[in-house]
Amino acid sequence: MTTHPDRYDIVVLGGGNAALCAAITAAENGAKVLILEAAPKPYRGGNSRHTRNFRCKHDGPLSVLVESYGEEEYLADLLRVTGGRTDEGLARMVIRESEACLPWMEAHGVRFQPSLSGTLSLARTNAFFMGGGKSLVNAYYRTAEALGVEVLYDAPVRHVALDGQRVTRVEYEHDDATHVLHPRAVIVASGGFQADIDWLTEAWGPPARNFLIRGTPYNRGAVLKDLLDQGVTSVGDPTQCHAVAIDGRAPKYDGGIVTRLDCVPFSIVVNKHGARFYDEGEDVWPKRYAIWGRLVAAQPDQVGYAIIDSRALRLFMPSVFPPIEAGTLEDLARKMDLPPAQLVATVDEFNAACGDTSGFHPTELDGVQTTGLEPPKTNWARPITEPPFYGYSLRTGVTFTYLGLKVDETAQCSTAAGKIENLWAAGETMAGSILGQGYLAGYGMTIGTVFGRIAGREAAAHVR
Repeated sequence: MTTHPDRYDIVVLGGGNAALCAAITAAENGAKVLILEAAPKPYRGGNSRHTRNFRCKHDGPLSVLVESYGEEEYLADLLRVTGGRTDEGLARMVIRESEACLPWMEAHGVRFQPSLSGTLSLARTNAFFMGGGKSLVNAYYRTAEALGVEVLYDAPVRHVALDGQRVTRVEYEHDDATHVLHPRAVIVASGGFQADIDWLTEAWGPPARNFLIRGTPYNRGAVLKDLLDQGVTSVGDPTQCHAVAIDGRAPKYDGGIVTRLDCVPFSIVVNKHGARFYDEGEDVWPKRYAIWGRLVAAQPDQVGYAIIDSRALRLFMPSVFPPIEAGTLEDLARKMDLPPAQLVATVDEFNAACGDTSGFHPTELDGVQTTGLEPPKTNWARPITEPPFYGYSLRTGVTFTYLGLKVDETAQCSTAAGKIENLWAAGETMAGSILGQGYLAGYGMTIGTVFGRIAGREAAAHVR
Protein backbone atom coordinates (compact mmCIF):
# COMPACT_ATOMS: atom_id res chain seq x y z
CA MET A 1 0.00 0.00 0.00
CA THR A 2 1.37 3.37 -1.09
CA THR A 3 0.52 6.56 0.78
CA HIS A 4 0.91 9.61 -1.45
CA PRO A 5 1.93 13.04 -0.23
CA ASP A 6 -1.09 15.23 0.38
CA ARG A 7 -0.78 17.07 -2.92
CA TYR A 8 -4.52 17.28 -3.63
CA ASP A 9 -7.07 19.49 -1.97
CA ILE A 10 -10.01 17.66 -3.51
CA VAL A 11 -10.42 14.14 -4.87
CA VAL A 12 -13.35 13.58 -7.23
CA LEU A 13 -14.57 9.99 -7.47
CA GLY A 14 -15.93 9.27 -10.94
CA GLY A 15 -15.26 10.57 -14.43
CA GLY A 16 -18.59 11.53 -15.99
CA ASN A 17 -20.49 14.78 -16.44
CA ALA A 18 -21.11 15.51 -12.74
CA ALA A 19 -17.52 14.67 -11.77
CA LEU A 20 -16.11 16.88 -14.51
CA CYS A 21 -18.37 19.82 -13.70
CA ALA A 22 -17.29 19.50 -10.06
CA ALA A 23 -13.59 19.22 -10.89
CA ILE A 24 -13.64 22.17 -13.30
CA THR A 25 -15.51 24.39 -10.85
CA ALA A 26 -13.24 23.45 -7.95
CA ALA A 27 -10.12 24.10 -10.04
CA GLU A 28 -11.44 27.47 -11.14
CA ASN A 29 -11.90 28.28 -7.46
CA GLY A 30 -8.24 27.60 -6.74
CA ALA A 31 -8.25 23.98 -5.59
CA LYS A 32 -5.78 21.28 -6.60
CA VAL A 33 -7.97 18.46 -7.93
CA LEU A 34 -7.52 14.77 -8.74
CA ILE A 35 -10.12 12.69 -10.61
CA LEU A 36 -10.17 8.95 -9.96
CA GLU A 37 -11.91 7.22 -12.88
CA ALA A 38 -12.51 3.46 -12.59
CA ALA A 39 -12.74 2.98 -16.36
CA PRO A 40 -9.83 2.89 -18.78
CA LYS A 41 -9.34 6.07 -20.79
CA PRO A 42 -11.20 4.92 -23.94
CA TYR A 43 -14.29 4.26 -21.81
CA ARG A 44 -14.06 7.30 -19.56
CA GLY A 45 -17.13 9.35 -18.86
CA GLY A 46 -19.55 6.87 -17.29
CA ASN A 47 -23.07 7.03 -18.64
CA SER A 48 -22.49 10.62 -19.79
CA ARG A 49 -20.79 9.45 -22.98
CA HIS A 50 -24.10 7.87 -24.04
CA THR A 51 -26.21 10.99 -23.47
CA ARG A 52 -27.35 13.48 -26.09
CA ASN A 53 -29.20 16.36 -24.47
CA PHE A 54 -29.71 18.64 -21.49
CA ARG A 55 -33.14 19.86 -20.29
CA CYS A 56 -33.01 23.58 -19.66
CA LYS A 57 -35.31 26.26 -18.28
CA HIS A 58 -35.26 29.50 -20.27
CA ASP A 59 -37.45 32.58 -20.39
CA GLY A 60 -36.77 33.27 -24.05
CA PRO A 61 -34.68 31.87 -26.92
CA LEU A 62 -31.35 30.63 -25.55
CA SER A 63 -28.57 29.23 -27.73
CA VAL A 64 -30.26 26.49 -29.81
CA LEU A 65 -33.43 26.52 -27.69
CA VAL A 66 -36.50 28.24 -29.12
CA GLU A 67 -39.36 30.12 -27.48
CA SER A 68 -39.45 29.64 -23.67
CA TYR A 69 -39.73 26.88 -21.07
CA GLY A 70 -40.61 28.28 -17.67
CA GLU A 71 -40.08 26.95 -14.17
CA GLU A 72 -43.70 26.00 -13.55
CA GLU A 73 -44.08 24.08 -16.81
CA TYR A 74 -40.76 22.32 -16.24
CA LEU A 75 -41.78 21.36 -12.70
CA ALA A 76 -45.19 20.16 -13.90
CA ASP A 77 -43.48 17.91 -16.44
CA LEU A 78 -41.27 16.50 -13.69
CA LEU A 79 -44.12 15.95 -11.25
CA ARG A 80 -46.10 14.16 -13.93
CA VAL A 81 -43.42 11.55 -14.59
CA THR A 82 -42.42 11.13 -10.92
CA GLY A 83 -46.00 10.97 -9.65
CA GLY A 84 -45.03 13.68 -7.16
CA ARG A 85 -42.22 11.60 -5.67
CA THR A 86 -39.61 14.34 -5.59
CA ASP A 87 -38.10 16.87 -3.23
CA GLU A 88 -39.76 19.94 -4.70
CA GLY A 89 -37.29 22.38 -3.15
CA LEU A 90 -34.30 20.62 -4.71
CA ALA A 91 -36.18 20.10 -7.96
CA ARG A 92 -36.98 23.80 -8.26
CA MET A 93 -33.40 24.70 -7.48
CA VAL A 94 -32.12 22.43 -10.27
CA ILE A 95 -34.67 23.87 -12.69
CA ARG A 96 -33.75 27.48 -11.86
CA GLU A 97 -30.02 26.81 -12.04
CA SER A 98 -30.28 25.02 -15.39
CA GLU A 99 -30.68 28.29 -17.28
CA ALA A 100 -27.26 29.53 -16.18
CA CYS A 101 -25.72 26.13 -16.88
CA LEU A 102 -26.15 26.19 -20.64
CA PRO A 103 -23.93 29.25 -21.27
CA TRP A 104 -21.48 27.86 -18.70
CA MET A 105 -21.32 24.61 -20.65
CA GLU A 106 -20.68 26.50 -23.88
CA ALA A 107 -17.94 28.52 -22.20
CA HIS A 108 -16.26 25.26 -21.17
CA GLY A 109 -16.16 23.68 -24.61
CA VAL A 110 -19.57 22.05 -25.10
CA ARG A 111 -21.20 22.68 -28.47
CA PHE A 112 -24.91 22.34 -29.21
CA GLN A 113 -27.00 21.67 -32.29
CA PRO A 114 -30.70 22.12 -33.11
CA SER A 115 -32.88 19.31 -31.83
CA LEU A 116 -33.87 16.33 -33.88
CA SER A 117 -37.27 15.90 -35.49
CA GLY A 118 -39.92 13.25 -35.02
CA THR A 119 -40.50 11.62 -31.64
CA LEU A 120 -37.55 13.48 -30.12
CA SER A 121 -38.68 16.95 -31.20
CA LEU A 122 -37.62 18.89 -28.11
CA ALA A 123 -36.46 22.16 -29.64
CA ARG A 124 -38.10 24.17 -26.86
CA THR A 125 -37.02 22.13 -23.84
CA ASN A 126 -33.79 20.23 -24.55
CA ALA A 127 -30.44 21.36 -25.94
CA PHE A 128 -28.69 18.60 -27.93
CA PHE A 129 -24.91 18.10 -27.76
CA MET A 130 -23.13 18.33 -31.10
CA GLY A 131 -21.35 15.00 -31.34
CA GLY A 132 -23.35 13.52 -28.46
CA GLY A 133 -22.22 12.78 -24.94
CA LYS A 134 -18.78 11.58 -26.00
CA SER A 135 -18.00 15.03 -27.40
CA LEU A 136 -19.25 16.67 -24.20
CA VAL A 137 -17.06 14.41 -22.07
CA ASN A 138 -14.01 15.04 -24.24
CA ALA A 139 -14.56 18.80 -24.14
CA TYR A 140 -14.75 18.78 -20.36
CA TYR A 141 -11.59 16.67 -20.02
CA ARG A 142 -9.71 19.10 -22.21
CA THR A 143 -10.95 22.01 -20.10
CA ALA A 144 -10.17 20.24 -16.82
CA GLU A 145 -6.65 19.30 -17.83
CA ALA A 146 -5.97 22.87 -19.02
CA LEU A 147 -6.93 23.99 -15.51
CA GLY A 148 -4.42 21.62 -13.95
CA VAL A 149 -6.84 18.88 -12.91
CA GLU A 150 -5.05 15.52 -12.81
CA VAL A 151 -6.76 12.30 -13.90
CA LEU A 152 -6.02 8.67 -13.11
CA TYR A 153 -7.75 6.02 -15.23
CA ASP A 154 -8.19 2.35 -14.26
CA ALA A 155 -8.31 3.62 -10.68
CA PRO A 156 -11.31 2.09 -8.87
CA VAL A 157 -11.91 3.37 -5.35
CA ARG A 158 -12.12 0.64 -2.72
CA HIS A 159 -12.74 2.60 0.47
CA VAL A 160 -13.65 6.10 1.61
CA ALA A 161 -12.88 6.14 5.32
CA LEU A 162 -15.06 8.15 7.70
CA ASP A 163 -13.90 9.13 11.16
CA GLY A 164 -16.85 10.74 12.86
CA GLN A 165 -18.16 13.49 10.58
CA ARG A 166 -15.08 13.69 8.36
CA VAL A 167 -13.50 11.74 5.51
CA THR A 168 -9.94 10.95 6.50
CA ARG A 169 -8.63 8.90 3.58
CA VAL A 170 -9.42 7.44 0.18
CA GLU A 171 -8.08 4.04 -0.86
CA TYR A 172 -7.93 3.12 -4.55
CA GLU A 173 -6.20 0.63 -6.85
CA HIS A 174 -3.95 1.61 -9.72
CA ASP A 175 -1.18 -0.21 -11.58
CA ASP A 176 -1.77 -3.40 -9.54
CA ALA A 177 -1.19 -1.64 -6.23
CA THR A 178 -3.32 -0.10 -3.50
CA HIS A 179 -2.82 3.61 -2.83
CA VAL A 180 -4.00 5.94 -0.08
CA LEU A 181 -4.80 9.64 -0.26
CA HIS A 182 -5.68 12.09 2.51
CA PRO A 183 -7.54 14.86 0.67
CA ARG A 184 -9.11 17.80 2.42
CA ALA A 185 -12.41 17.20 0.62
CA VAL A 186 -14.07 14.44 -1.43
CA ILE A 187 -16.76 14.66 -4.09
CA VAL A 188 -18.57 11.42 -4.92
CA ALA A 189 -19.79 11.31 -8.52
CA SER A 190 -19.40 7.62 -9.27
CA GLY A 191 -22.93 6.71 -10.37
CA GLY A 192 -25.37 4.06 -9.25
CA PHE A 193 -25.13 0.29 -8.80
CA GLN A 194 -26.86 -0.89 -11.98
CA ALA A 195 -23.88 -2.82 -13.36
CA ASP A 196 -23.81 -5.05 -10.25
CA ILE A 197 -26.37 -7.66 -11.35
CA ASP A 198 -26.27 -9.40 -7.97
CA TRP A 199 -27.26 -6.14 -6.23
CA LEU A 200 -30.01 -5.55 -8.81
CA THR A 201 -31.27 -9.06 -8.19
CA GLU A 202 -31.23 -8.49 -4.44
CA ALA A 203 -33.53 -5.51 -4.98
CA TRP A 204 -35.75 -6.78 -7.81
CA GLY A 205 -35.59 -10.53 -7.44
CA PRO A 206 -34.70 -13.07 -10.17
CA PRO A 207 -36.25 -11.03 -13.06
CA ALA A 208 -33.31 -8.61 -12.80
CA ARG A 209 -31.00 -11.22 -14.27
CA ASN A 210 -32.83 -10.69 -17.57
CA PHE A 211 -32.24 -6.93 -17.55
CA LEU A 212 -29.80 -5.29 -19.94
CA ILE A 213 -27.54 -2.46 -18.74
CA ARG A 214 -27.59 0.41 -21.20
CA GLY A 215 -24.58 2.22 -19.76
CA THR A 216 -21.10 1.65 -18.49
CA PRO A 217 -20.19 -1.68 -16.88
CA TYR A 218 -18.02 0.25 -14.39
CA ASN A 219 -20.90 1.67 -12.33
CA ARG A 220 -21.13 -1.12 -9.78
CA GLY A 221 -21.93 1.00 -6.73
CA ALA A 222 -18.75 0.17 -4.82
CA VAL A 223 -18.34 3.66 -3.35
CA LEU A 224 -22.07 3.97 -2.70
CA LYS A 225 -22.18 0.69 -0.79
CA ASP A 226 -19.04 1.56 1.16
CA LEU A 227 -20.51 4.85 2.33
CA LEU A 228 -23.96 3.43 3.09
CA ASP A 229 -22.34 0.70 5.17
CA GLN A 230 -20.65 3.43 7.22
CA GLY A 231 -23.95 5.14 7.99
CA VAL A 232 -24.06 7.90 5.38
CA THR A 233 -27.70 8.87 4.93
CA SER A 234 -29.36 7.27 1.95
CA VAL A 235 -32.25 8.29 -0.24
CA GLY A 236 -34.39 6.45 -2.75
CA ASP A 237 -35.79 3.01 -3.39
CA PRO A 238 -33.39 0.32 -4.68
CA THR A 239 -36.07 -0.91 -7.10
CA GLN A 240 -36.51 2.52 -8.68
CA CYS A 241 -34.32 3.38 -11.65
CA HIS A 242 -34.16 4.93 -15.07
CA ALA A 243 -35.30 1.90 -17.05
CA VAL A 244 -36.44 2.03 -20.66
CA ALA A 245 -37.55 -0.51 -23.20
CA ILE A 246 -34.62 -1.21 -25.50
CA ASP A 247 -33.98 -3.53 -28.41
CA GLY A 248 -33.91 -7.08 -27.09
CA ARG A 249 -30.88 -7.78 -29.28
CA ALA A 250 -28.74 -5.20 -27.45
CA PRO A 251 -25.58 -6.33 -25.60
CA LYS A 252 -25.70 -7.02 -21.88
CA TYR A 253 -23.67 -3.87 -21.10
CA ASP A 254 -22.82 -0.56 -22.73
CA GLY A 255 -25.19 -0.66 -25.69
CA GLY A 256 -25.90 2.99 -25.01
CA ILE A 257 -28.64 5.26 -26.22
CA VAL A 258 -28.65 3.83 -29.74
CA THR A 259 -30.35 0.65 -28.46
CA ARG A 260 -33.41 2.63 -27.39
CA LEU A 261 -36.50 2.13 -29.53
CA ASP A 262 -38.88 5.02 -30.25
CA CYS A 263 -41.52 2.99 -32.07
CA VAL A 264 -43.86 2.41 -29.11
CA PRO A 265 -46.27 5.37 -29.65
CA PHE A 266 -47.01 4.16 -33.18
CA SER A 267 -47.26 0.47 -32.31
CA ILE A 268 -49.14 -1.95 -30.18
CA VAL A 269 -46.97 -3.69 -27.58
CA VAL A 270 -47.73 -7.26 -26.59
CA ASN A 271 -46.19 -9.77 -24.20
CA LYS A 272 -44.96 -13.25 -25.09
CA HIS A 273 -48.58 -14.47 -25.09
CA GLY A 274 -49.59 -11.88 -27.69
CA ALA A 275 -51.63 -9.74 -25.28
CA ARG A 276 -51.43 -5.95 -24.90
CA PHE A 277 -50.77 -4.65 -21.38
CA TYR A 278 -50.55 -0.81 -21.40
CA ASP A 279 -51.61 2.33 -23.26
CA GLU A 280 -48.92 2.90 -25.90
CA GLY A 281 -50.20 6.43 -26.63
CA GLU A 282 -50.47 7.80 -23.11
CA ASP A 283 -48.22 10.82 -23.72
CA VAL A 284 -45.51 12.14 -26.00
CA TRP A 285 -42.54 9.79 -26.01
CA PRO A 286 -39.94 11.95 -24.17
CA LYS A 287 -42.32 12.05 -21.19
CA ARG A 288 -43.21 8.35 -21.21
CA TYR A 289 -40.27 6.40 -22.65
CA ALA A 290 -38.79 5.82 -19.19
CA ILE A 291 -41.83 3.97 -17.83
CA TRP A 292 -41.61 1.21 -20.41
CA GLY A 293 -38.61 -0.51 -18.90
CA ARG A 294 -40.60 -1.23 -15.74
CA LEU A 295 -43.68 -2.24 -17.74
CA VAL A 296 -41.68 -4.79 -19.72
CA ALA A 297 -39.98 -5.99 -16.52
CA ALA A 298 -43.39 -6.95 -15.15
CA GLN A 299 -44.21 -9.17 -18.13
CA PRO A 300 -43.45 -12.91 -18.43
CA ASP A 301 -39.74 -13.47 -19.07
CA GLN A 302 -39.29 -9.66 -18.94
CA VAL A 303 -39.90 -9.27 -22.64
CA GLY A 304 -42.32 -7.39 -24.88
CA TYR A 305 -42.89 -7.01 -28.61
CA ALA A 306 -43.75 -3.84 -30.55
CA ILE A 307 -45.83 -4.45 -33.69
CA ILE A 308 -46.20 -1.85 -36.48
CA ASP A 309 -47.16 -1.72 -40.13
CA SER A 310 -45.43 -0.07 -43.07
CA ARG A 311 -47.12 3.31 -42.50
CA ALA A 312 -45.42 3.68 -39.09
CA LEU A 313 -41.90 2.70 -40.06
CA ARG A 314 -40.69 6.21 -40.91
CA LEU A 315 -42.38 8.01 -38.01
CA PHE A 316 -39.58 7.41 -35.49
CA MET A 317 -35.80 7.40 -35.40
CA PRO A 318 -34.37 4.41 -37.27
CA SER A 319 -33.19 1.56 -35.09
CA VAL A 320 -29.62 0.26 -35.03
CA PHE A 321 -30.81 -3.28 -35.67
CA PRO A 322 -33.40 -3.58 -38.48
CA PRO A 323 -36.87 -4.72 -37.42
CA ILE A 324 -38.18 -8.20 -38.10
CA GLU A 325 -40.23 -8.03 -41.31
CA ALA A 326 -42.98 -10.22 -42.71
CA GLY A 327 -45.75 -10.00 -45.31
CA THR A 328 -48.43 -11.23 -42.92
CA LEU A 329 -49.04 -10.97 -39.19
CA GLU A 330 -48.98 -14.77 -38.93
CA ASP A 331 -45.52 -14.94 -40.48
CA LEU A 332 -44.32 -12.08 -38.26
CA ALA A 333 -45.58 -13.91 -35.19
CA ARG A 334 -43.75 -17.07 -36.18
CA LYS A 335 -40.50 -15.17 -36.78
CA MET A 336 -40.80 -13.56 -33.33
CA ASP A 337 -41.84 -16.76 -31.50
CA LEU A 338 -45.26 -15.32 -30.71
CA PRO A 339 -48.52 -17.31 -30.90
CA PRO A 340 -49.85 -16.44 -34.39
CA ALA A 341 -53.56 -16.82 -33.65
CA GLN A 342 -53.37 -14.72 -30.51
CA LEU A 343 -51.36 -11.95 -32.18
CA VAL A 344 -53.82 -11.77 -35.07
CA ALA A 345 -56.74 -11.67 -32.62
CA THR A 346 -55.10 -8.86 -30.63
CA VAL A 347 -54.43 -6.81 -33.77
CA ASP A 348 -57.97 -7.41 -35.05
CA GLU A 349 -59.44 -6.28 -31.73
CA PHE A 350 -57.25 -3.19 -31.74
CA ASN A 351 -58.10 -2.33 -35.35
CA ALA A 352 -61.82 -2.66 -34.65
CA ALA A 353 -61.51 -0.22 -31.73
CA CYS A 354 -59.83 2.47 -33.85
CA GLY A 355 -62.04 5.29 -35.07
CA ASP A 356 -61.54 8.39 -37.18
CA THR A 357 -57.82 8.81 -37.87
CA SER A 358 -58.01 12.02 -39.90
CA GLY A 359 -56.53 13.99 -36.99
CA PHE A 360 -53.43 11.79 -36.75
CA HIS A 361 -50.36 13.90 -35.93
CA PRO A 362 -47.18 11.99 -35.05
CA THR A 363 -45.31 14.73 -33.14
CA GLU A 364 -48.01 15.88 -30.72
CA LEU A 365 -50.93 14.56 -28.70
CA ASP A 366 -53.64 14.11 -31.34
CA GLY A 367 -56.50 12.45 -29.46
CA VAL A 368 -56.77 9.76 -32.13
CA GLN A 369 -57.82 6.97 -29.77
CA THR A 370 -59.52 3.64 -29.44
CA THR A 371 -63.06 3.09 -28.17
CA GLY A 372 -64.12 0.24 -25.87
CA LEU A 373 -60.65 -1.30 -25.69
CA GLU A 374 -58.82 -2.23 -22.50
CA PRO A 375 -56.16 -1.05 -22.11
CA PRO A 376 -57.00 1.88 -24.41
CA LYS A 377 -54.65 3.63 -26.76
CA THR A 378 -55.32 7.33 -26.22
CA ASN A 379 -53.27 8.90 -29.02
CA TRP A 380 -51.92 7.82 -32.43
CA ALA A 381 -54.32 4.88 -32.64
CA ARG A 382 -54.28 3.91 -36.31
CA PRO A 383 -55.21 0.40 -37.49
CA ILE A 384 -52.29 -1.92 -38.23
CA THR A 385 -53.29 -3.01 -41.72
CA GLU A 386 -50.65 -2.08 -44.28
CA PRO A 387 -48.08 -4.78 -45.10
CA PRO A 388 -45.30 -5.46 -44.74
CA PHE A 389 -45.54 -5.74 -40.97
CA TYR A 390 -42.62 -5.15 -38.63
CA GLY A 391 -41.73 -6.12 -35.08
CA TYR A 392 -39.14 -5.39 -32.41
CA SER A 393 -38.42 -7.37 -29.28
CA LEU A 394 -38.21 -5.21 -26.15
CA ARG A 395 -36.26 -5.79 -22.96
CA THR A 396 -35.70 -3.74 -19.84
CA GLY A 397 -32.63 -1.55 -20.24
CA VAL A 398 -31.44 -0.02 -16.97
CA THR A 399 -29.58 3.29 -17.23
CA PHE A 400 -29.03 4.15 -13.58
CA THR A 401 -30.46 3.33 -10.15
CA TYR A 402 -32.08 5.83 -7.77
CA LEU A 403 -30.85 4.50 -4.44
CA GLY A 404 -28.14 6.96 -3.49
CA LEU A 405 -26.67 9.46 -1.09
CA LYS A 406 -29.06 12.03 0.34
CA VAL A 407 -27.80 15.59 -0.09
CA ASP A 408 -28.97 19.07 0.80
CA GLU A 409 -29.07 22.13 -1.45
CA THR A 410 -25.30 22.50 -1.11
CA ALA A 411 -24.71 18.89 -2.30
CA GLN A 412 -23.35 17.97 1.15
CA CYS A 413 -23.75 14.46 2.55
CA SER A 414 -24.68 13.60 6.12
CA THR A 415 -25.15 10.86 8.70
CA ALA A 416 -27.67 10.61 11.51
CA ALA A 417 -25.26 12.71 13.58
CA GLY A 418 -25.28 15.61 11.10
CA LYS A 419 -23.40 16.87 8.05
CA ILE A 420 -20.14 15.28 6.98
CA GLU A 421 -17.90 18.30 6.87
CA ASN A 422 -15.86 17.40 3.79
CA LEU A 423 -18.04 15.08 1.68
CA TRP A 424 -20.24 16.12 -1.24
CA ALA A 425 -22.07 14.17 -3.95
CA ALA A 426 -23.27 14.92 -7.46
CA GLY A 427 -24.88 13.15 -10.41
CA GLU A 428 -26.51 9.74 -10.50
CA THR A 429 -25.20 8.83 -7.06
CA MET A 430 -27.50 11.44 -5.49
CA ALA A 431 -30.22 11.78 -8.16
CA GLY A 432 -32.65 9.84 -5.95
CA SER A 433 -32.76 12.97 -3.80
CA ILE A 434 -34.96 14.38 -6.60
CA LEU A 435 -36.08 11.42 -8.71
CA GLY A 436 -38.29 9.16 -6.62
CA GLN A 437 -39.55 7.34 -9.70
CA GLY A 438 -39.88 7.88 -13.44
CA TYR A 439 -37.70 10.06 -15.60
CA LEU A 440 -37.84 13.16 -17.78
CA ALA A 441 -35.66 13.23 -20.91
CA GLY A 442 -32.45 15.18 -20.34
CA TYR A 443 -33.04 15.72 -16.63
CA GLY A 444 -30.24 13.43 -15.43
CA MET A 445 -27.70 15.63 -17.18
CA THR A 446 -29.33 18.66 -15.62
CA ILE A 447 -29.05 17.22 -12.12
CA GLY A 448 -25.42 16.24 -12.71
CA THR A 449 -24.44 19.63 -14.12
CA VAL A 450 -26.17 21.69 -11.43
CA PHE A 451 -25.02 19.60 -8.49
CA GLY A 452 -21.56 19.06 -9.96
CA ARG A 453 -21.01 22.81 -10.09
CA ILE A 454 -22.42 23.24 -6.57
CA ALA A 455 -20.27 20.44 -5.15
CA GLY A 456 -17.13 21.84 -6.77
CA ARG A 457 -17.82 25.32 -5.48
CA GLU A 458 -18.64 24.17 -1.93
CA ALA A 459 -15.68 21.79 -1.67
CA ALA A 460 -13.31 24.50 -2.89
CA ALA A 461 -14.72 26.94 -0.34
CA HIS A 462 -14.18 24.34 2.38
CA VAL A 463 -10.53 23.76 1.55
CA ARG A 464 -9.90 27.51 1.38
